[in-house]
Amino acid sequence: MFKLTRPCIALRAATLAALSTCALLLATANASPAATPCTETPLAQRADTLRPFKSEDELQALLKCLREEAQKRVAAQRRASPGAMADNAAFASMAAPAPSAPAAAAPAAVAKVASAEGAAESVTNVQTAGVDEGGIVKVHGKHLVILRRGRLFTVSVNAGDLKPVATLDAFAPEADPRGAWYDEMLLSGNTIVVIGYSYARGGTEVGLFEIDAEGRLSYRATYHLRSNDYYSSRNYASRLVGNKLIFYTPLNLNLHREDYGFPAYRRWHKDATPAEFKRIAPATRIYRADDGSDYEYGLTLHTVSVCDLSTSEARVVAGPAHVGASQAPDRIPSANRNHVAPRDAGREEGSMRCEATAVLGPHGRVFYVSAHSVYVWTTNPRSGSSTRANTAAVFRIPLDGGAPSGIKTRGSPIDQFSFLESPDGHLNVLLRSQGRGDAMWEAESAAGDTALLRLPLARMGDGRDAAPREAYRRLPHPAGHTLQNRYIGQHLLYGAGSTWGRPKGERQNLYALRWDQPDGAVLALPLDHSVDRIEALGQHAVAVGTREQDLLFTSITLGNEPGLAHVYKRANAAQGETRSHGFFYRPESDTEGLLGLPIARAGRAGHRQLQEGSAGVLFLKNKKLKLEELGSLDATSGSPPADHCRASCVDWYGNARPLFLKNRVFALLGYELVEGRVSGERIEETRRVSFAPGRWQVAR
Repeated sequence: MFKLTRPCIALRAATLAALSTCALLLATANASPAATPCTETPLAQRADTLRPFKSEDELQALLKCLREEAQKRVAAQRRASPGAMADNAAFASMAAPAPSAPAAAAPAAVAKVASAEGAAESVTNVQTAGVDEGGIVKVHGKHLVILRRGRLFTVSVNAGDLKPVATLDAFAPEADPRGAWYDEMLLSGNTIVVIGYSYARGGTEVGLFEIDAEGRLSYRATYHLRSNDYYSSRNYASRLVGNKLIFYTPLNLNLHREDYGFPAYRRWHKDATPAEFKRIAPATRIYRADDGSDYEYGLTLHTVSVCDLSTSEARVVAGPAHVGASQAPDRIPSANRNHVAPRDAGREEGSMRCEATAVLGPHGRVFYVSAHSVYVWTTNPRSGSSTRANTAAVFRIPLDGGAPSGIKTRGSPIDQFSFLESPDGHLNVLLRSQGRGDAMWEAESAAGDTALLRLPLARMGDGRDAAPREAYRRLPHPAGHTLQNRYIGQHLLYGAGSTWGRPKGERQNLYALRWDQPDGAVLALPLDHSVDRIEALGQHAVAVGTREQDLLFTSITLGNEPGLAHVYKRANAAQGETRSHGFFYRPESDTEGLLGLPIARAGRAGHRQLQEGSAGVLFLKNKKLKLEELGSLDATSGSPPADHCRASCVDWYGNARPLFLKNRVFALLGYELVEGRVSGERIEETRRVSFAPGRWQVAR
C-alpha cells in the first residue's frame, strides 16, 4: 500500500519523483521521555467556554516555559528510555463486542430523498447540506467555473451550449507562482475565492476574483496568511455557509523564534515584503484549555478564519465578534486591535473582512464544519511502541461568533466524515485509538482500536474536563488501516480498503450501526470486495471497492436492519478518483437516480491519480437499489495537450468529475468537458469541448 510519510511533505513544493521512494507506512513519532508540562492556574469555577489569554504577557510566559521544558527534554532524551505505557481505559479496557451475525441480503426499500430538481443544481458532493466545500468545479449562472493547474476557466452551458469563454491565472498579476499550489475554489455571488498554499510566499493564499454574467473573469485581490500546509488527502481547507467563507490553517509554533511564528496576514502587491505581515490573532484571540495542557509533542495554533464575502468594502481584521477592542494588548499594532476598522483607517477597496479564532493545541488535527459550528480535533501522538490511545481534545467554534468550547478526549477521527453534529444536540465521532488526524496522508493509515464517541454538546466547556468513559462505545475494527466511514441517515457505516495504494482485492466487512442507539447491534455485512468509498444513495448507501482486476458497487439498504441489496461489477477497472468530490448521485425519485464515478485502468494504484488522468466517468442507474450500467463518457486517448503550466502542475484534488445540471449530464475529464444524453438504458455522447489554454487571450 502506498502511504506517504511526513518527510515526503516536500513533494508538494518540489517534485513527484519522490513518490516511488516514500515509505509504505506512516512514520511514527520518536519516543520521548515523559515531561512535566507548563501549567496554567485553572479558574476556581468551571466555565462554559474556553478562556483566552488575558494579555500578551500571559501568553509569552507560557511560551517561555514551554521553550525551557523543550530544552530540558532534549537534554534528557539522550539518557532516558520510554517507559511502559498503560492501557487507555476509554479504549483498551472495554471488551470488544463480537459483531452480530451477517445480515442477509435484503430487498431494496423505498428511499425518501431530496427532490430531483433541487439536487440536480449541485455539482459538489458535500458532506453537510448547506455547507459548500472548496472544489475544482462550481456553477455560476449559465457557466461552469473550473480550477485546474493554476488557472481558472469558464465554459458556457447556456441553452444547450458547450463553449469555452475565458481563462485567467489563479494568482495575482505579476506574482511569481513558483512554489505555490492552487487547490480549491468557492463561489459566493459574483466572487470566486481560490484557496492555495505558497511555500515561497509564506503560507495559505486566498485569491479573490470576479465573474460576470457573460462568464468573463477579473482579478481582485490576494491575501497571504502565515501557516503550515493545510493539505489533506481527504479533507478540504475551505467551506462556504451562506456568505461566510470558512477556512482552516494550522501553524506549528517555533519556540526558538523570537516571535514564535504567530499567524499573520498581508495583502499581496508587487513589492510585498515579509515585514508587511500583520499578526491576525493577538493573545486575547487565542484560546486554550483551562488546565495543565500537555504540549510535549509539539505546539500548534489551529486557526479558523470566517470571512464575510457579502461586502467588498471591509478589510481583514482580527478576532471573533464577541471580543471587544478594549481587550487587545498594547503590544499588538493598532491596526489589529479593533474588531471593525474605522472608516478613515485606510480601508482597501476589494478586500474582505475576516474574524480569526485560534486554539492552542498539539499538531494532529481534523477539521469539520457543520451547519452551525466549526470543530477542530487535536491529537497528541504517542510513541510508535505505545498501545495507549493518543490524548486529544475537540474544540467547537460557533459560526454565530460565540466563544469556543472544548473537552479532552482520546484517540483521533479518521477524517472529516468521522464527525456528525446530530439534531439531538450530540457530537458523534468515529475514532481510532492511535490515529493521527487527516493532515497530508495521515488519514490513510489509522491504527488501533475503534470506538464511537457520542457526546452531548452541553458537556463541552472550558476544556479541563474529559469525555466520560461511558461516552465511548467500543466497536469492531476492520482488517486494515485505511478506513472509510460515513453517516447516512441514522446509520454509521465503516470499512477498510486500499484507496491510495494498489488494489489488493481483499474481501472486507462493511460495519453498520445506529449511531443514536448505544446498545444497538453492530452488523458486519460481508462484501465481495474492499471498502474504498462509502456514499449515500438518498437514504440508502453504496460501497465501492475492488476485487482483483474489477471495480464493484454494492448497494446497501438502510432501514430497521441494514442489509446487502445488489452488486454491480465493472470488469477491468479501478477508481479514477479517491476524493469524495469524485462521486455524485442525482436522485430522480424516491427510488431511482443516477450516479457517476471516474474510472481508471485495472489495477491502478490510487496515488497514480496525481500523474494520470481518468479513462472516463462511469454512470449507473439506481432502480430500487438495483444498479445497472448506462455506460461511460470517456476521455480522448493519447497524451494530453501541452498547457505550459506555470503553477500547481499536479492535480492534488483530482481532475475528473461527474456533473449533473438540470436534465443534462457531463463528464469533466482534465481539460475536456464531455456531454452525454441518457436515452433508454444507455448514455450516449452528444458533444465534447476542450478548454485547454492557448485558444484565446487571457482575460485580465
